[in-house]
Amino acid sequence: MAGMYHMERDEWLAFVMQGTRTGKLAVVRKDGSAHVAPIWFLVDAADDGDHLVFTSDGNSVKSHALKRDPRISLVVDLEEPPYSFVHFRAEATISEDLDELLEWATRLGARYMGAERAEEYGKRNAVPGELLVRARITKVVAKAAIAH
Repeated sequence: MAGMYHMERDEWLAFVMQGTRTGKLAVVRKDGSAHVAPIWFLVDAADDGDHLVFTSDGNSVKSHALKRDPRISLVVDLEEPPYSFVHFRAEATISEDLDELLEWATRLGARYMGAERAEEYGKRNAVPGELLVRARITKVVAKAAIAH
């Protein structure tokens, strides 16, 4: 049986986009402490690199933190044997464009709630006060089959 190995881009992309795996997002609070929250996310391959994409209530702790400091960490893991994880570091940009927000909120709804509820979730989350976050991935650590 093979041991732990580092995933290549195509492997970690398939891993993080499998099913409804959530990400654990870490941001830095005003006092310097860490804040971690589970999020729904997608990965978007853009001309300027791969991006994590998610939405956030503009009044949330994570949104306030991102407005002050755009650096994030996100972990996606398999919580059962053989245990695997992908850790991202990224720099976030925030948009309040409602058309763009609707597109991505609908895609997020499709991933996490199914195609039949995608439009419902898109409309629910593409409202004033909600933010679209695109975070350009700057570093990836991806390990598979840690223990089996």
